[in-house]
Amino acid sequence: MVTMDDVAAAAERIRDMVRETPIKPSASLSRQAGGPVWLKCEHKQETGAFKLRGASNAVARLGDVAGVTTASTGNHGRALAHAAKQLKMRAVICVSRLVPQNKLAAIESLGAEARVIGASQDEAFEEAHRLKHDEGFALIPPFDHPDVIAGQGTLGMEILRQIPDAATLAVPLSGGGLLAGVALAAKSLNPGIRIVGISMEKGAAMAASLEAGHPVEVEEVETLADSLGGGIGLQNQLTFPMVRDLMDELILLTEEEIAAGILHLAVEDGETVEGAAAVGAGAVLAGKLHAGDGPLVLILSGGNIDPARHAEIVEGVS
Repeated sequence: MVTMDDVAAAAERIRDMVRETPIKPSASLSRQAGGPVWLKCEHKQETGAFKLRGASNAVARLGDVAGVTTASTGNHGRALAHAAKQLKMRAVICVSRLVPQNKLAAIESLGAEARVIGASQDEAFEEAHRLKHDEGFALIPPFDHPDVIAGQGTLGMEILRQIPDAATLAVPLSGGGLLAGVALAAKSLNPGIRIVGISMEKGAAMAASLEAGHPVEVEEVETLADSLGGGIGLQNQLTFPMVRDLMDELILLTEEEIAAGILHLAVEDGETVEGAAAVGAGAVLAGKLHAGDGPLVLILSGGNIDPARHAEIVEGVS
């Protein structure tokens, strides 16, 4: 179990390891949504994504280990590498061949090893488990871990401190660590708040698992929201039940709708974000998400998009 006490403790523990990120209104999306829309700019976090919160909390709680490892679609690996560097620990980040080159370079720039293994996150995890069992590394998974979830929950606390009357939080959904933590914190502080998870139509493992009623495997495919790719783990212990119990609505987007979100945020709001971070805006623009009875907060979860791909989208080149 993860509790609000765990989230509060994480906030204190990582206070000097992460940034408090800004939040700003979006006039254009407010018009589209029929009410006030705020952008939580978590893509301005130290490593360009929310993942630093959970990784920092988990690493700060470790004892004497040979190093840290994980499997990652990019942002968690970069965050873990950053946290390990702060604490002078060795880090080996296992990734699949689908992870973009810019994210591999970012991991390696922090002094960690980016080890490319197989064609899926599940295959990359096999190598991370080997490092744990054979070489004494601490395995910090990207989402299904109590310290990671508690760290991500600090984002929910921060949002409600900045926008106390927030009525709806739109949260990018992949393995569920972000949504589980944010929803736990937000609903602890305001039980009536609405939590909307947003993912892509192609290869959304949590969506497929919720439909099946238990964790299932899905085929990983290329998507603009690459940070939302990967499985949730067939032995998932925490995020699946937390997402199932705490999420009020799930929205799935086409690739075109995700691209529209990226474009709109760049042109109208001056924010460069990756596909996973643009799903909230994409949902508003597609008429799938509305402000409802009070302020709607869109979490811009990361900004680590390949610059050339971003330029293609903004310039309208397919």
